[in-house]
Amino acid sequence: MVQEYLEEQIQEAVGVLKRGGVVVFPTETAYGLAADATNEAAVERVTQIKGRVEDKSFPLIAASREMVERFAGIPQGLEKLVSTYWPGPLTLVLPVMEGELAQRVIHDKTVAIRVSSHPLARALSEGLGKPIVSTSANLSDRPACYSVENVRIQLGDTPDAYLDGGTLEPQPPSTIVTIDDYGYPEVIRQGSIEIDV
Repeated sequence: MVQEYLEEQIQEAVGVLKRGGVVVFPTETAYGLAADATNEAAVERVTQIKGRVEDKSFPLIAASREMVERFAGIPQGLEKLVSTYWPGPLTLVLPVMEGELAQRVIHDKTVAIRVSSHPLARALSEGLGKPIVSTSANLSDRPACYSVENVRIQLGDTPDAYLDGGTLEPQPPSTIVTIDDYGYPEVIRQGSIEIDV
């Protein structure tokens, strides 16, 4: 349950996202940068804030499995992982549905997405009614941040808002899994969840 004193800050942050802004927020792994994943200009601002020049797509966070399925398909071969590890630090690379998502978050007709186990992360996506970009809140090639203070040292006032969830316990990034050509899970990156497939 999100603490009541954070409700106002969450609503303010959702308002920033709806206006195309970028918000610093806590996840179950580290602090992230959030933007409306359907807003091309907002996603591009995340790229500029991070100083990220390489042509990489951004992972997303959704409020629920139902929201994920509005934007991407979940292959049968990943069902067991979904039921076991969502909500949690498991990012799945899924076939994207044509339409709403910004091109910057799509790679080879796929999108990397998870349902976060952090209540503030889910609250932002739920309030927006769409997935949010969720890339680490730091300059490219700099360490991940586990407090708002550390994010401010790297990014200063370039984000439009900060949602302070306190100091986080340092964790590895999310584990990333896709589906191979034979319909079986394939681990792209081992992270917070150890998966043996």
